Amino acid sequence: MRKLLVSLPLLVLSLHAQKAEFWPGAQYDPAIPTIQQVLGHEPGTRITPPGDIVRYFEALAAAAPSRIQLHDYAKSWEGRRLIYAVISGEENIRNLEQIKAAQLKLADPRKTSAAEAKKLMATMPSILSLSYGVHGNEISSPDAAMMTAYHLLAARGDQMIDNVRKNVVVLIDPIQNPDGRERFVHNFRVNEGLLPDESPVAAERAEPWPGGRTNHYFFDMNRDWHAITQPETRGRIQYLRQFLPLVQVDLHEMGGNSSYFFTPGSLPYNPNLTQDQKDQMNWFGRNDAKWFDKFGWSYFTREVYDEFYPGYGASWPWFYGGMGMTYENASVRGLVLRRSDETLYTFEESVKKHFVGSIATCETAVDYREKLLDSFYRYQVTAIEEGQKEPVKEYILPRNGDVGAVDKLAHILAEHGIEIRQAKAAFRNGGKDYPVGSYSIVLAQPRKRFIRALLDPNTPMEPDFLKEQERRRKKKLADQIYDVTGWNLPMSFNVDCIGAAEVSQGSFETVTGAYQPHGAVSGRADVAYLVPWGTQAAGRFLTAALRADLRLLSANKPFTQSGRKFPSGTLIVMVKQNPAGVHDKVAAIATASGAEVVATNTGWVEDGVNFGSANVGALKKPAIAMLWDAPTSSASAGQTRFVLERQYGYPVTVVRTSSFGALDLDKFQVLILPSGGYAGAFSPVVTDRIKNWVREGGVLVGIGAAVSYLSSPQVGLLGVAQEGLAQDSGRPADAAKPATGGTGSAPSTPAPGAPAAGPAPGKIFTSMQDYEKAIRADRELPDSVAGVLVRAKVDPETWITAGLPETLYVLVDGRAIYSPAKIDHGANPILYAGPNELVASGYLWEENRKQLAYKPFLTTQNEGRGVVVGFTSDPNFRAYMDGLNVAFLNAVFRYTGGGGRGGAQQEQQ
Repeated sequence: MRKLLVSLPLLVLSLHAQKAEFWPGAQYDPAIPTIQQVLGHEPGTRITPPGDIVRYFEALAAAAPSRIQLHDYAKSWEGRRLIYAVISGEENIRNLEQIKAAQLKLADPRKTSAAEAKKLMATMPSILSLSYGVHGNEISSPDAAMMTAYHLLAARGDQMIDNVRKNVVVLIDPIQNPDGRERFVHNFRVNEGLLPDESPVAAERAEPWPGGRTNHYFFDMNRDWHAITQPETRGRIQYLRQFLPLVQVDLHEMGGNSSYFFTPGSLPYNPNLTQDQKDQMNWFGRNDAKWFDKFGWSYFTREVYDEFYPGYGASWPWFYGGMGMTYENASVRGLVLRRSDETLYTFEESVKKHFVGSIATCETAVDYREKLLDSFYRYQVTAIEEGQKEPVKEYILPRNGDVGAVDKLAHILAEHGIEIRQAKAAFRNGGKDYPVGSYSIVLAQPRKRFIRALLDPNTPMEPDFLKEQERRRKKKLADQIYDVTGWNLPMSFNVDCIGAAEVSQGSFETVTGAYQPHGAVSGRADVAYLVPWGTQAAGRFLTAALRADLRLLSANKPFTQSGRKFPSGTLIVMVKQNPAGVHDKVAAIATASGAEVVATNTGWVEDGVNFGSANVGALKKPAIAMLWDAPTSSASAGQTRFVLERQYGYPVTVVRTSSFGALDLDKFQVLILPSGGYAGAFSPVVTDRIKNWVREGGVLVGIGAAVSYLSSPQVGLLGVAQEGLAQDSGRPADAAKPATGGTGSAPSTPAPGAPAAGPAPGKIFTSMQDYEKAIRADRELPDSVAGVLVRAKVDPETWITAGLPETLYVLVDGRAIYSPAKIDHGANPILYAGPNELVASGYLWEENRKQLAYKPFLTTQNEGRGVVVGFTSDPNFRAYMDGLNVAFLNAVFRYTGGGGRGGAQQEQQ
């Protein structure tokens, strides 16, 4: 018996590791190493960590160098390699540079005639990109990537694979998010037991905060493709632009009780997709279905996963003339899962499904090679033709206001392959004058549809789709809008973008490469250096100067010197108040930050505050703490930290909520609460400590749902309240607690005067409207919004709005609408615009549009010598709302309170 007990675990593991047949009847070249030979396990029997995935691809490249190339394209934030493999037949690999050049020729019909294009298409292979594991806890696809690469290299006697090698160049990005996958694998391994656990709630699949979905800074990188905030995304776009694949597949996972999804995708479709592209989805979907039918696997199409938002990995290829597809696989989140129908689903089966989907896609890329190439070329031709015919012939980005933001946006467009010109001299178009350095984007170019997708003020959804969403909403059913409906980049950056009916004439040069800030100092100062506030570059100067221990002053009011008006918040570096090396430090920081720095030899001003005014104070270098871990939203925490650390170079101490009670708050001047459900997270003792810390001079910044916590009766640090749904009668909206369910209803209460028991009062309904009114809940929250860009108006006469323009654009999502703070409790420095001008881009429910108008985006409340700041929507949303950066920096660095320890407070001079 003892012997049996000892050997039982080994027996079980041995049975589990038996070799499965991934492709029936396949014969493989023994010269190509298997996963078992390199990593020590059969495919689908272990969840492979990211380092081992790279190691396996290195082994394949070493074994078959004539048929596979391996390239590094970036490093993750945690220093892990990001690689892609190019797999094809020997002749294609040998001629790879010529194939890439031919594809780029097809991408520009201004340089390649139809006859030349036809000649190229007759012989060149199609290019297919397969991308795996952008979400680190969607575990099956990277293991499927290894099996796909092995099968393409090693399969023998298979005519289909031979045709793929001859006619397709396959790009494989096996692990797009190694940092997130490492988090998942680590949690899985430290919680493994004797046997793989089939329980849906087993610790091995119950990921601790923040989970493995996101990268190091908790970004969902499948939302980043249009804004390019992350190095992983930037590297992918750079290498894909060298190939311009005709087809790109992004392989994902969904809930474990689902089946498998492949194209066609669901409505809404981005209106910039062509009919050719929509038709192509059916080619691939039908062939995927053929193979899934052979294996007896169920699947679905045309549901859930839309083709609307341009920030997905499967959206980006649509806009250069390729096609993108999302494949979604039911997730095991471990090695075996007992589903709700009591069937067992294994990791091995999930890997096999993504492997088969990948190979089926390769086959379709062969079968439709010439049609795909022809469609790609015609896409470019028709894009140029459309750009020539449309009323708007050109978009212009004037280089005014926050010129660094304008430059950054221009270079993002260039990174996408959009042709953009910068003016070497001032020019005029449509009766308007544009300064030197402004940018011109002519629509008559191959990327015309991407220009429209990113720069059009609004991208509409199909009317029938919207009608269906309103019907569902009326019945309190969840809407089918998958992601944000407004993403216009100029609005996100808060810069102007003007459509012109004619193409600008003048002297222009082409913009290339990623944005690199370049600032300068106007001269050598005898008295002071001035940095006009209100730009991202000035924000970078501020944080760098604080870290360099320069003594900084800031004006709380505007002033005019030498005929130039400087805005409130302008930074002042007094020469005599700083060490002898101040000139070199200022010059270096100006260059690196991109800030404009004006040297002045006098403290005299013609108007406004002098440098010695009581309205000019010294900014202190704050120590910043931020809450981390549950119940904090990982997305909000990650993007807030990213903005401060990576966009502005300022360190943040992140503190787990479980450790917060032991934190010595006196060592910090600023405390940030990212969005999260904090009710009950802190004991009354800890809450009192926070209140006392603020009263003694601390700056407390709450974001999103944290405002609900800070404004709750138990905390009382913000004088706003979350509103219930405003009723049609126009009576004031009830305050309501945030809803946790999907219907948006708050608990009903008996109507005033209603009997405690017995029958309800009788009513007669004379119309369906009477019935609908009668069944309405007594208290509801507004319906949730997927994501829409709205306008907000700025009160310029507050410390927190220094340097801001009169209008900002804010991304609003969710259902939270807050009443404004009473004048005797706080201030509302930034309010949403009125109902008729509120919506800037995207789709907003009518009731929300009416109720959100004139409500606060930003609210403040003084507490003793400190201040509490509340952003009712996240100003750092996905780190692409650059136009809100200055407002957020003001909250963190510019508090002008009573001389306590508030972050970057101003000391009286």
